[in-house]
Amino acid sequence: MGLGARIFTWWLNEPMGTTLFTRTRGELVGTDGAGNRYFQNKSSIRRGRPRRWVLYSGAVEASKVPPEWHLWLHHTVIEAPKDMAKQHDWEAPHQENLTGTTGAYRPPGSIAARGVRPHATGDYEPWQPE
Repeated sequence: MGLGARIFTWWLNEPMGTTLFTRTRGELVGTDGAGNRYFQNKSSIRRGRPRRWVLYSGAVEASKVPPEWHLWLHHTVIEAPKDMAKQHDWEAPHQENLTGTTGAYRPPGSIAARGVRPHATGDYEPWQPE
Protein backbone atom coordinates (compact mmCIF):
# COMPACT_ATOMS: atom_id res chain seq x y z
CA MET A 1 0.00 0.00 0.00
CA GLY A 2 1.40 3.37 -1.00
CA LEU A 3 2.08 6.25 1.36
CA GLY A 4 -0.86 8.28 -0.01
CA ALA A 5 -3.24 5.41 0.59
CA ARG A 6 -1.93 4.96 4.15
CA ILE A 7 -2.47 8.65 4.89
CA PHE A 8 -5.93 9.15 3.39
CA THR A 9 -7.77 5.80 3.34
CA TRP A 10 -8.69 4.97 6.92
CA TRP A 11 -11.25 2.33 5.87
CA LEU A 12 -8.59 0.07 4.33
CA ASN A 13 -6.24 0.10 7.29
CA GLU A 14 -5.16 2.48 10.03
CA PRO A 15 -3.77 5.83 8.79
CA MET A 16 -0.10 6.71 9.15
CA GLY A 17 -0.79 8.98 12.14
CA THR A 18 -2.43 6.15 14.06
CA THR A 19 0.47 3.86 13.23
CA LEU A 20 3.01 6.40 14.49
CA PHE A 21 0.97 7.10 17.64
CA THR A 22 0.72 3.37 18.33
CA ARG A 23 4.45 2.81 17.85
CA THR A 24 5.46 5.70 20.10
CA ARG A 25 2.82 5.62 22.84
CA GLY A 26 1.00 2.31 22.55
CA GLU A 27 1.40 -0.81 24.62
CA LEU A 28 0.02 -4.04 23.13
CA VAL A 29 -2.50 -5.55 25.54
CA GLY A 30 -3.73 -8.49 23.47
CA THR A 31 -5.21 -9.83 20.26
CA ASP A 32 -8.46 -11.59 19.47
CA GLY A 33 -9.23 -14.56 17.25
CA ALA A 34 -9.73 -12.35 14.18
CA GLY A 35 -6.23 -10.84 14.51
CA ASN A 36 -7.35 -7.43 15.81
CA ARG A 37 -4.73 -5.92 18.13
CA TYR A 38 -5.69 -3.95 21.26
CA PHE A 39 -3.56 -1.18 22.77
CA GLN A 40 -3.48 1.29 25.63
CA ASN A 41 -1.23 4.23 26.48
CA LYS A 42 2.13 3.31 27.97
CA SER A 43 2.23 6.14 30.49
CA SER A 44 -0.16 8.98 29.69
CA ILE A 45 -3.38 8.63 31.64
CA ARG A 46 -6.29 10.89 30.76
CA ARG A 47 -8.82 11.53 33.54
CA GLY A 48 -7.45 8.64 35.55
CA ARG A 49 -8.04 6.12 32.76
CA PRO A 50 -5.62 4.97 30.06
CA ARG A 51 -6.61 5.58 26.45
CA ARG A 52 -7.53 2.32 24.70
CA TRP A 53 -7.84 1.55 20.99
CA VAL A 54 -7.90 -1.26 18.44
CA LEU A 55 -6.01 -1.77 15.18
CA TYR A 56 -8.18 -3.93 12.95
CA SER A 57 -6.97 -6.86 10.94
CA GLY A 58 -8.07 -6.05 7.40
CA ALA A 59 -10.87 -3.60 6.71
CA VAL A 60 -11.86 -1.20 9.48
CA GLU A 61 -15.19 -2.50 10.79
CA ALA A 62 -16.29 -1.90 14.38
CA SER A 63 -18.49 -5.00 14.47
CA LYS A 64 -15.32 -7.14 14.24
CA VAL A 65 -14.66 -6.44 17.93
CA PRO A 66 -15.92 -9.33 20.12
CA PRO A 67 -18.06 -8.47 23.17
CA GLU A 68 -15.28 -9.19 25.67
CA TRP A 69 -12.93 -6.71 24.01
CA HIS A 70 -15.74 -4.18 23.52
CA LEU A 71 -16.24 -4.14 27.29
CA TRP A 72 -12.52 -3.55 27.81
CA LEU A 73 -12.31 -0.77 25.17
CA HIS A 74 -15.17 1.12 26.82
CA HIS A 75 -13.78 0.75 30.37
CA THR A 76 -16.68 -1.44 31.48
CA VAL A 77 -14.15 -3.97 32.79
CA ILE A 78 -10.66 -3.19 34.07
CA GLU A 79 -8.80 -6.33 33.02
CA ALA A 80 -8.32 -7.27 29.39
CA PRO A 81 -9.81 -10.62 28.35
CA LYS A 82 -7.28 -13.42 28.80
CA ASP A 83 -9.00 -16.69 27.84
CA MET A 84 -11.12 -16.24 24.72
CA ALA A 85 -11.84 -19.99 24.43
CA LYS A 86 -13.87 -19.99 27.66
CA GLN A 87 -17.43 -19.91 26.37
CA HIS A 88 -20.71 -21.47 27.38
CA ASP A 89 -22.12 -24.22 25.19
CA TRP A 90 -25.11 -22.03 24.30
CA GLU A 91 -22.96 -19.16 23.01
CA ALA A 92 -22.45 -18.74 19.29
CA PRO A 93 -19.01 -17.65 18.12
CA HIS A 94 -18.62 -13.94 17.45
CA GLN A 95 -19.32 -12.87 13.88
CA GLU A 96 -19.02 -9.42 12.39
CA ASN A 97 -22.02 -7.66 10.84
CA LEU A 98 -22.48 -9.16 7.37
CA THR A 99 -25.05 -6.66 6.10
CA GLY A 100 -24.28 -5.72 2.51
CA THR A 101 -22.18 -8.83 1.88
CA THR A 102 -23.00 -12.17 0.30
CA GLY A 103 -23.07 -13.71 3.79
CA ALA A 104 -25.93 -11.48 5.00
CA TYR A 105 -29.15 -13.06 6.26
CA ARG A 106 -31.85 -13.21 3.65
CA PRO A 107 -35.23 -14.41 4.93
CA PRO A 108 -37.29 -16.91 2.94
CA GLY A 109 -39.11 -15.20 0.10
CA SER A 110 -36.62 -12.34 -0.08
CA ILE A 111 -35.80 -11.08 -3.56
CA ALA A 112 -32.12 -11.19 -2.65
CA ALA A 113 -32.42 -14.84 -1.57
CA ARG A 114 -34.09 -15.70 -4.89
CA GLY A 115 -36.64 -17.72 -2.98
CA VAL A 116 -40.29 -18.20 -3.70
CA ARG A 117 -42.49 -15.90 -1.69
CA PRO A 118 -45.38 -17.72 -0.02
CA HIS A 119 -48.85 -16.85 -1.26
CA ALA A 120 -51.01 -14.53 0.80
CA THR A 121 -53.23 -16.39 3.24
CA GLY A 122 -56.09 -13.93 3.13
CA ASP A 123 -55.87 -12.97 6.80
CA TYR A 124 -54.75 -9.43 6.02
CA GLU A 125 -57.26 -6.66 5.55
CA PRO A 126 -55.83 -3.30 4.46
CA TRP A 127 -56.96 -0.20 6.30
CA GLN A 128 -59.49 1.90 4.46
CA PRO A 129 -60.09 5.52 5.49
CA GLU A 130 -63.70 6.43 6.20
